Amino acid sequence: MSTWKPIVKTPLWKRFLPVWLHGPAVLLVQISIAGLVIFLGVVFFYFLVASKFDLDEVGKLPRKNTFYDRNGEEIQGLGGSGGKMIGRSEIPDFLVEALAAREDARFFEHGGVDVRGLFRATLRNVKDRDFTQGASTLSMQLARNTYDMRAKSLHRKAVEIALTLRIEGRYSKDEILASYLNRIYFGSGAYGIEEAARTYFGKSTSQLHPGECAMLVGIIRGPHIFSPLRNYEAAKEQQSQTLARMVDAGFISVERAKAVGELEIRLAKEDASTGGNTSYAMRRVRQELDRIMDSLGIQRSGLKVTTTLDNGWQGRLEMELAQAVSRLENKDFWEYETMADFISGENAAYLQYAAVTTETRSGAIMALVGGRNYSHSRYDRTYSKRDLGSAFEPFVAAAAAERRKLVLPGKPVQTGRQIGPAEVQRLAKRCGISGPFLDTEDLFRGAVAATPMEMSVALATLGNEGKKPKAFFIRKIAGSEGELLYQAKSENRAALSPEAAKEAIGILKTKAGSRNFTGATGSERDAWVLRLGPTGSTAIWLGFDDPKKIASESQLDALLSECVNGLGG
Repeated sequence: MSTWKPIVKTPLWKRFLPVWLHGPAVLLVQISIAGLVIFLGVVFFYFLVASKFDLDEVGKLPRKNTFYDRNGEEIQGLGGSGGKMIGRSEIPDFLVEALAAREDARFFEHGGVDVRGLFRATLRNVKDRDFTQGASTLSMQLARNTYDMRAKSLHRKAVEIALTLRIEGRYSKDEILASYLNRIYFGSGAYGIEEAARTYFGKSTSQLHPGECAMLVGIIRGPHIFSPLRNYEAAKEQQSQTLARMVDAGFISVERAKAVGELEIRLAKEDASTGGNTSYAMRRVRQELDRIMDSLGIQRSGLKVTTTLDNGWQGRLEMELAQAVSRLENKDFWEYETMADFISGENAAYLQYAAVTTETRSGAIMALVGGRNYSHSRYDRTYSKRDLGSAFEPFVAAAAAERRKLVLPGKPVQTGRQIGPAEVQRLAKRCGISGPFLDTEDLFRGAVAATPMEMSVALATLGNEGKKPKAFFIRKIAGSEGELLYQAKSENRAALSPEAAKEAIGILKTKAGSRNFTGATGSERDAWVLRLGPTGSTAIWLGFDDPKKIASESQLDALLSECVNGLGG
């Protein structure tokens, strides 16, 4: 009986491979199949995650920021979120080319993810052992900005890529480009290209000339530090870099780049564009918000910003000062222009005031008044240097006390002579008064200039047992879902001894729970009120922008006393 066995052909791959490679080859194939299954599983997982995002959000305007005072009360009339949605037809072609050259040269070629750029960035990140490069295309940036994806991780990047591919499948390149420009932050409170065009140049996006287009594209990477309203030279440098990239990318010639760079840039007048600000205080808040956003890389909208301002005290300070100065203008002896005489478009030549209240222990700004009427003049006088006159006496006393010399209230010259001008100047600088100072005995009489902001912080230094607090306007920033993004930390630096600070405070007059000191220059051109309250240190300045005598000495004393009484001592 014979045994029959079918003839089994040897697989072709086994014929060409040595016997000793058969096992490894089989293992390699098995691993490859398993790897492919895992890869497809991962891809499926991330597309499943990406499918949970609402793509309609891409075409919407960013949410408004909400601002609160220190007590959680919303500050009305603020926000800023782009204002108007514009389409691709309203965006100049030159701006589109500038954006592509600067941010994503292959935007119109890739499908949302630039594989070459991603591979190059991955190699660099592996080399640096950190996420130093992201290789984000405009589409990927749009996904990240729309859905607030900020964490630096492989998981976040994978979700971003899957979401980007969904966006590319849903929207055209022109729609993606327009949505990107409508959503990003351009600094100075401007969200979106339309608000940026109006904030910086006082015109709509469609009216921008090539030089303005290149400048706006240039500031995208640093909206605060490159804002032309704050640093025009830096903005011009970014414009030049953008034009150079356009030359490299082949969009324009060297000659064309030079011609565009020479086009006149006319920035919008400050009065024509408030950037969403409604007061001097909120302009300072927005500037600090810009700095924080830049330093932390935050470009999202819908922020919940808790400021250090106290709405109640801010309103009271504004009201009392307005009433006191208005009563002075209604006196029979008043010979100058009044606020009622103001004509729109002209300089505000009437009597002005400025005030700052700093929380003594922390440095948090509780109130800031930069002038009598923000709509009449955007000029913030809290940062304007004015002569101190006799208001400098508390700091002469502090310097003498620090050197354990006798403090003679009401006699600053005799007090200061014990230590000399150089020593008084040194301590005043430590308290935050930057000068300029006279190097003679006239310094003891107040021959020194300071801003209301400096005087408020310097007074807080005396009230804080000689520790100088760092002023700030924002307590914390939270995302739209309430997640904490930023928390301020108070900073105090020793400026003088607690004993010297206490002795200096002793020359302030006590009334109704606060300590007060009033002073003026000998010419009666600048007048000051220093008020050290239970929690805040307030410095008030009164005078004209173009310095001139305010009133007689007795009339000025009456005005300053009225300010003190109005604030409850």
